[in-house]
Amino acid sequence: MTDLFVSYKAEDRARVAPLVHALEADGYRVWWDAEIGGGEQWREEICRHLDAARLVIVVWSKRSVGPQGNFVRDEATRALKRHAYLPVTIDKVDPPLGFGETQSLNLQSWKGDPSHDRYQALLATVRSRLGQSDPARAPIVKRGVNRRTAMLGGAGAVATAAVGGWFLLRPSAAKADSIAVLPFANLSGDAAQAYFSDGIAEELRSALARIPGLKVVARTSSEAVRDEDAATAASKLKVSNILSGSVRRSSQTLRVTAQLIDGRDGTERWSEVYDRSAGDALQIQTDIANKVAEALSIRLGGADRTRIAQGGTNNSEAQDLLLKAEAVTEDGNRANYQRGIALIDSALALDPRYGNALAAKATMIRILAGGYSRTARDAAEGYRQAEATARRAIEVAPQSPRGYGVLGDTLYEQLHPRAAVAEYRKMLALNVDDSAALRGYATALGEMKHTDEALALIDRAIALDPLNPNTYFWKSYVLAGGRRYEEAIQSTRQMLRLAPGRTKAMASIAHYLTLLGRYDEAAKAMQQTSEITPIQQVYRANLAIHTGDKAKAERLIAGFRTSDYAQYQVAQVLAQLGRKDEAIAALEIAWRGRDSGLTSILVDPLLDPLRDNPRFEAIVKRIDFPA
Repeated sequence: MTDLFVSYKAEDRARVAPLVHALEADGYRVWWDAEIGGGEQWREEICRHLDAARLVIVVWSKRSVGPQGNFVRDEATRALKRHAYLPVTIDKVDPPLGFGETQSLNLQSWKGDPSHDRYQALLATVRSRLGQSDPARAPIVKRGVNRRTAMLGGAGAVATAAVGGWFLLRPSAAKADSIAVLPFANLSGDAAQAYFSDGIAEELRSALARIPGLKVVARTSSEAVRDEDAATAASKLKVSNILSGSVRRSSQTLRVTAQLIDGRDGTERWSEVYDRSAGDALQIQTDIANKVAEALSIRLGGADRTRIAQGGTNNSEAQDLLLKAEAVTEDGNRANYQRGIALIDSALALDPRYGNALAAKATMIRILAGGYSRTARDAAEGYRQAEATARRAIEVAPQSPRGYGVLGDTLYEQLHPRAAVAEYRKMLALNVDDSAALRGYATALGEMKHTDEALALIDRAIALDPLNPNTYFWKSYVLAGGRRYEEAIQSTRQMLRLAPGRTKAMASIAHYLTLLGRYDEAAKAMQQTSEITPIQQVYRANLAIHTGDKAKAERLIAGFRTSDYAQYQVAQVLAQLGRKDEAIAALEIAWRGRDSGLTSILVDPLLDPLRDNPRFEAIVKRIDFPA
């Protein structure tokens, strides 16, 4: 006997599929018309299952409440007559007149996660209506052709791709120049698989970002709206299209659902369900990227298809290892970066020409060199390895911007700004739409006193990643380098609106207020910080100096005066104390150790007392900034 009958508008099939799969996984016998026999008997088959089901879940959406939703209304009416009606909504709609007396359950923005509160509320209602505490587990039986196919006259089995093709042919007035790929829901029943579903979404972002003329919102901002409905997400991200989906993965099989949604009204433009073997993730990603491009009326010639593939791999196991490595390093610490590098080495053993893996490895090595080296010698060796790995990434994938970006970062941090700018420009020539890469180049331009050009780039990064608080932080840094402190404070406050409680933001605000001479306000802002880093110690010391407590400033830097890798910070405080010769001596030690702090020497206001000193000018010339 059928436990549940699911009534829905045929065009919403891909959106309803996660609900059916979740209910089946919870042991219910679910009937829906996705796969029924063709011919003239399909109406009778629907009626038989509708009348036999113990409960009828009616899915109300913008389509099913509209003028073309008569079929759903008919099924809801039959369910009401025998008190088997259970309404749910997947859009912000009210059920039609006559169907609203029963409270609808809200599944808007739900993507298939069985642990989500909204699905659990539905499950509890189903169990209550059926008088069960826990349904008996039952085998899932596969069926035949979907109802719409039968209505269109098809009698045989039709692949799911035909469903997607129908949407591709639909005309649309939506402007197809921007898209956000929301996190794909992990429906595998194993939290450890989350890296894979998140990684699939990120790979799609990377592929779509290489299509000329298409703006793709970055990961941080896309993940910030993961629980919003499509229209709300599109409004917050200022995009015209939303791509969402889910991933269910086992050792043998892989099911990926994908939906392209018009961000203005939440209607579906294209959808598809892929049931493949576990190793077919790469082919699915490529197909989704191509289908989305077609649905957005963007022509993909052979050259552009090659660009999508640049930096990628044909080895699904290698890609899986890279996804694991990137997930591991989200919590940045030395051990996790080392684990990430080991995973990438395993990927490169399978595909030595995997450009994206080489670029990711170079980035991890660079971060270890710049942030975790114990000595200047260790840092130099780390940067040497990062540079060699980045150059290898460029060699195997010369049309991918990733290698040029990380090479530019590595050279810049090694105090080779002229060479770094050459690589950054190559990156930009490849139409890069990576917000982190743009942010890195913008920061470098700001430190080289090209403030307006830097702000243009960082505003472009914000457009791609509008909900990423870190981008606003770096914009404030560029503004401060241009002595635009009031604007820097406003940008930092924007960061705090997105990420309340960030102590580095409050420390920066205190620093900018100190530079403006507003010491009482600076002291209040500094009281809201708790994290103690060398940079924050410098900010505290500078405030102490300008409020008459030079002894406190001395104490604040005493802990790292003997470190050969914090001499730049020592020089900043000594310069403000008026001890110029000692400050320049510290900068010379920093130069010998290639301290990356020296990249800000041109714009750092704390070093202003040294700028008329010939020894200071000599250090600046050694760094070889481009004109």
